[in-house]
Amino acid sequence: MGRQARRAVLLGIVLETDGGQTLQAQIREQIRRAILEGRLACGTKLPSSRLLAAELGCARGTVLAALDQLQAEGYLVARSSSGVSVAQDLPDDMLAPAPTQSAPHAPMPPPLLPERTRVLLRHAQHAPGHATPGEPPIAFPLGQPDRQAFPFALWAKLLEQDWRRPAWPIAGTPPPFGHPALQQAIAAHLRTARGFSCAPESIVITAGVRQSVSLFARIALEAGEPAWVEEPGYPGIRAALAASGIRAVPVAIDESGFAPATALAMAPDARLAIVAPSHHYPLGTVLGLQRRLALLSWAQRRQGWIIEDDFDGEYRYSGRPLAPLRALDRAGRVAYLGSFSKLLFPALRLSYIVLPPALVPAAQVVLPQVFTPAPLMGQGALARFIAEGHLVSHLRRTRLLYAARQNSLMEVAARSLTGLMHITPDSGGMHVVACPAPALAPGFDDHAATAAALKAGVRVAPLSECYAGPRKQHGLLLGYAGTPHHEIDPAMRRLAHALEAFMPHDAGAGCPAGRT
Repeated sequence: MGRQARRAVLLGIVLETDGGQTLQAQIREQIRRAILEGRLACGTKLPSSRLLAAELGCARGTVLAALDQLQAEGYLVARSSSGVSVAQDLPDDMLAPAPTQSAPHAPMPPPLLPERTRVLLRHAQHAPGHATPGEPPIAFPLGQPDRQAFPFALWAKLLEQDWRRPAWPIAGTPPPFGHPALQQAIAAHLRTARGFSCAPESIVITAGVRQSVSLFARIALEAGEPAWVEEPGYPGIRAALAASGIRAVPVAIDESGFAPATALAMAPDARLAIVAPSHHYPLGTVLGLQRRLALLSWAQRRQGWIIEDDFDGEYRYSGRPLAPLRALDRAGRVAYLGSFSKLLFPALRLSYIVLPPALVPAAQVVLPQVFTPAPLMGQGALARFIAEGHLVSHLRRTRLLYAARQNSLMEVAARSLTGLMHITPDSGGMHVVACPAPALAPGFDDHAATAAALKAGVRVAPLSECYAGPRKQHGLLLGYAGTPHHEIDPAMRRLAHALEAFMPHDAGAGCPAGRT
């Protein structure tokens, strides 16, 4: 059966007896809309509640409740002598006829936004390589681990154990730095897996790398100060600095990574450098020992700071993971960033920053005033996951899995992308960089190629998104960690077919190598 309706001719009210809203809500909303659209002019007297109820075939109390709500909101006024009428003092600019499809109307003027918001909007260009919420898996998304490899059944048990009888402080006001058990578990893991010691109290659990960078910038720098960032580099770092009022100074990397001498020539007054020394994003370059020592020496002389982004330092496929910069720091100038979202599953939304000891007291005061604490629900379970050895086991399994997937991708690319793109294998990480071959390079637009690939059912990311300056290199970033083996071959063939449309008639240079 279709919906049955009751109509009040005097006001044009139509009630759906089996609709999603109550009768009272339908009466209230339709009278309010009639007033705002000008169909009921200011001062218009409404029919009595008895007459409306009779016309609509509903209880008088339902009509009275709707009219009472509109009176409380100021749309209607009630006088004992004249009944209920539309209020006389409604603003004229709020009363307008409903727009019609046949009558075009002028677009709303854009809002006047402050400069710091406009900066964030400029940084917030959508990166097509990242999966959107609710989207089914498509090869080759960036930053996506293999969710099927994660032991969710075990995770559910750890969550249940943690919240069956939570400690009173944990169930009450969350600690601003995060769950103490998770701080202790991270400190123990870093000591054994990454080779440096830190006090658990110096670890701040955050909701992401951007929050970690924003927190540090607010504590350590004045608004408007410059900070060195890698060029190319992770766009989220620049956005986090912009949100904190810090001016990012892109420093072009070379085949040896970030060059402190180049950075000093560009912004000698900078007091912060943000680098990924163990595995640069996105090119995979490893920062050599001499430059690491030079950067540490600069921070000590300048009384400056270094943020070390170790976003995927756990994934190295030849030899042991490289020692982080923090392990060489003797002056307390390095903050260390880590994330569990890429190691475990993205929805976890848990990262951390290990603060230099000198900044811990300031962070304890600033953080609760400026930032919302990271979600506490999974922190206790994650602490158990690490302390009971499950994280080490998971990393061991996925390290083998991702190394095999990169090998598969390289083998398939050698067959499918010959003459189109060139991919150099990486000794670590979760993605590879595809550079246009000489025949494809002239005029190659990685944004257009990304859109064409997506239309073909393949998700890649444009390399140029990682550049802040005018000189951009074009290429494609292919994430392989979250792409099952059986999807790599057909996805690569679809990608090759999409790229063939971009083949020009002349030749040129490709994108930078820069891997070690």
